[in-house]
Amino acid sequence: MENLLENNITGNIGTQKYLCTIAWRNGKLLMDEPKNVGGNDLGPDPFSTLLASLAGCTLSTLRMYIDRKGWDIPEINISLNISQENDSELTTAISRSISFPSTVDEDTKNRLLIIAEKCPISKILKNKILINTSI
Repeated sequence: MENLLENNITGNIGTQKYLCTIAWRNGKLLMDEPKNVGGNDLGPDPFSTLLASLAGCTLSTLRMYIDRKGWDIPEINISLNISQENDSELTTAISRSISFPSTVDEDTKNRLLIIAEKCPISKILKNKILINTSI
């Protein structure tokens, strides 16, 4: 399989509990845990970062489609959350709610819902994921 990123995402952690520095193509991102679990809340936690990826991809995909169609939809809003249930196996559910100005008709909203499902991060999360770890 060919990598989707030209350069690897890299990260490191020192002795400060949970504070990670993640480097990407053109910058750095701090990740941390909330104070209620022992972090200092200096950046998003891993769950928030995962949802941020889905939010950004969904919004960008919708914007590209809307612009290509020439539709007058100046703003798109999104809200996400994640839950997990551990019965016989772990089940993770992501809720994603997308909203538009009230001027967008139902047919257009239904078409945009289909497009949202086609964003690349949605496709990744809905399909088989292999994580190959080495030391």
